[in-house]
Amino acid sequence: MTTPSYTTTFTVNQSPEAAFAAIINPRAWWSGAFEGDTTALGDVFTYRYQDLHYSRQEVTELVPGRRVAWQVLDADLSFLKDRTEWTGTTIAFDIVHTGSHTEVTFTHVGLKPEVECYDICTDAWTSLIQGSLKQLIETGTGALPELAEPAA
Repeated sequence: MTTPSYTTTFTVNQSPEAAFAAIINPRAWWSGAFEGDTTALGDVFTYRYQDLHYSRQEVTELVPGRRVAWQVLDADLSFLKDRTEWTGTTIAFDIVHTGSHTEVTFTHVGLKPEVECYDICTDAWTSLIQGSLKQLIETGTGALPELAEPAA
């Protein structure tokens, strides 16, 4: 039996198209510095948060109103023993229209309880996804929380 990857789900009273538009605009919901585009299949972008987190990601799935996925091509998380732990993982968003609501399921494929980053990264993802991204979809403005620095 394989251990499941980290996942979290929320429901909003918005269209799947609104959820999709928010997801593909991570600058509006994910604190940090971005370079590159995130709106077309094959786009490659980098994300950096201080000297703690660097990752280069490629948009590998882009189905309007249904799914977004980013493959982590390269990562350097300076607070981990294995600084490249995210390399080869996939960050995915599944969007499902359910009656008058839209359900968004976030999964970081490869982020499992047995990896060092699990506790810190799942706390950060929960804050970003359940907080900032959900708020962006609901109100048009993300929360952009200041990320806490991990304990050394």
